[in-house]
Amino acid sequence: MITTDEIEKTLHEAMEGAVVGAIDLTGTQDHFEVRVAWEGFKGKSLIAQHQCVNKALAAALQDGRIHALKIKTLLPQ
Repeated sequence: MITTDEIEKTLHEAMEGAVVGAIDLTGTQDHFEVRVAWEGFKGKSLIAQHQCVNKALAAALQDGRIHALKIKTLLPQ
């Protein structure tokens, strides 16, 4: 299992300056939604943005701590 705090910390470490929020969608600590606003997404396609998030969370995705992940990415306003 992984907590929303751990997910947010991991994303902050991988994407310096990002504004991150994680929500446990089911209360089972394996289905999450993340929202990431990061200047580093500028000029990247939606797929490339999501790949950045997936790369940052790769360990938790591969070992099964994250079973399902809904991703919302955007540029800071």
